[in-house]
Amino acid sequence: MAARWPHGMRPLRPGVMTVGLVAATVITTALTICLALGLYEQHETEQRRQGVLAAARQSALNFTSLDYRHYDRDSANVLAGATGDFKKQFTAQTDQLTKLVDRNKSVSEGQVLEAGIIRSDENSARVLVVADSKVTNTAVPEGEARTYRLQLDLVHKDGRWLTSDVEFVG
Repeated sequence: MAARWPHGMRPLRPGVMTVGLVAATVITTALTICLALGLYEQHETEQRRQGVLAAARQSALNFTSLDYRHYDRDSANVLAGATGDFKKQFTAQTDQLTKLVDRNKSVSEGQVLEAGIIRSDENSARVLVVADSKVTNTAVPEGEARTYRLQLDLVHKDGRWLTSDVEFVG
């Protein structure tokens, strides 16, 4: 006995089903690739963001943590994370700063409170950093609290984020 189909309905031919399955597979594969690429790009952006923030925090910490007893080491830490004009300016002032810090027996212990990216792309970033430090010296032997608001410009160079400019802001 032959199967009877309701009026107006006919069974699909095997070729039509195959084309439909192939089309569904192609669409599913394309969507999966698009989603995977989107997730990869999102991961890369987050990795870059974390790298920028870590470098900015370390640079601000180095910049606000200086001790006359080992100023050579502390200034070398600042320079290790520096490049461009900032590195040139800091290097040019190192001798003068070394004498000033030693004469005043200055110790500054920095602490980064907050950091936020203003803008960034693959090769550059601008970050605002709020840092506190306790500063002691011959004029203030018991110590004095200072708060810094710094704007750091960073560039991605040789696989590292380096500070190219530091400005004190409001």
